[in-house]
Amino acid sequence: MRVLLCPDKFAGTLSAPDVAAAVADGWREVAGGDDLIVRPLADGGPGFLDVLADGVAARRVPVPTVDPLGRPAPGEILVTPDGTAYVESAQACGLHLLAPAERDPKHTTSYGLGLLVTAAVEHGAREVVIGLGGSATNDGGAGLLTALGVTPLDETGAALPYGGAALAAVAALDGAPRLRDARLVAATDVDNPLLGLHGASNVFGPQKGADRADVLLLDAALERFAAVCERDLPGCPPGLGALPGGGAAGGLGAAILALGGRCESGIGLVTGAIGLDTALDAADLVITGEGSFDHQSLRGKVVAGVAGAARDRGVPCVVLAGRVSTGRREAAAAGVTEAYSLVEHFGGEERGGVEAAMGRPAEGLRALAARLARQWSR
Repeated sequence: MRVLLCPDKFAGTLSAPDVAAAVADGWREVAGGDDLIVRPLADGGPGFLDVLADGVAARRVPVPTVDPLGRPAPGEILVTPDGTAYVESAQACGLHLLAPAERDPKHTTSYGLGLLVTAAVEHGAREVVIGLGGSATNDGGAGLLTALGVTPLDETGAALPYGGAALAAVAALDGAPRLRDARLVAATDVDNPLLGLHGASNVFGPQKGADRADVLLLDAALERFAAVCERDLPGCPPGLGALPGGGAAGGLGAAILALGGRCESGIGLVTGAIGLDTALDAADLVITGEGSFDHQSLRGKVVAGVAGAARDRGVPCVVLAGRVSTGRREAAAAGVTEAYSLVEHFGGEERGGVEAAMGRPAEGLRALAARLARQWSR
């Protein structure tokens, strides 16, 4: 039997390659003769570069950068021979880089991402693909712009401090982006706009430490910032605050659009780069997964993309997740044949299943994979 293993990460516990490895180990315990095709996936968030590095002919280039609070942090870029560079925003802006007490999107910055993009341009990239997701920032990409040579100023002409809250005082942008005509691509499967009820601040701000007052402050600050970008950045599209994808990664999507870039599906970009379609064509069964299989999973996330592609080929698709809260009918309509939860495997919430799922995810995945092999292998 040909089984395609193409999970996303389990956020906070296992990377996508680690998830795939655990599932493969469990399957082989029962059906060692089956052909396992391993293709870990990412949609632009954490793990974006690791997944691409296994499927793209590119060299890794170490790049020192800074985290969302400006502290030194290690980073890297992927550079291909044809002049494309890949950058992962989570390496510099990731929520996982901060302790819970440090998370405050009023003050966190995307400046470190700008250092990574600058390095890509300095290495001769003609196109820079930036994976967006998992960010601790809500500064609309103001830090990114600053690192590229465009400084937000207040009414007195002074440079603004970092963070989304400071943008409430933005009056102008000074300088020009040092991109050397490189094109920017935002790899994201978030279609939220920058502003409003479905925007970066309202939808994602609370996950990053914002309370209700913070959300209102940040949304108003980003509205002012978007207007200044439209006025002062040549090529910035009109209606920046309402464009799909602008709200990705705390407004980094909007900054990339303001610089003349475009948004592309992160999962579509990754699957194309690693040849997932060919692997799907050859598969008898597809196993994918993520940390939480919920209503957001079916809106352009890895699981939705994989399940839909499997359904179109008439191939069954099984989801393994830390927690499953999507209804059977909704999942089936998206192409999911079955879904299994680590929390339930470990006895459910009332019997410590959440703690076990977080503490022993690889063990649980191996057990679930062995169970699937007994059910599916022939």
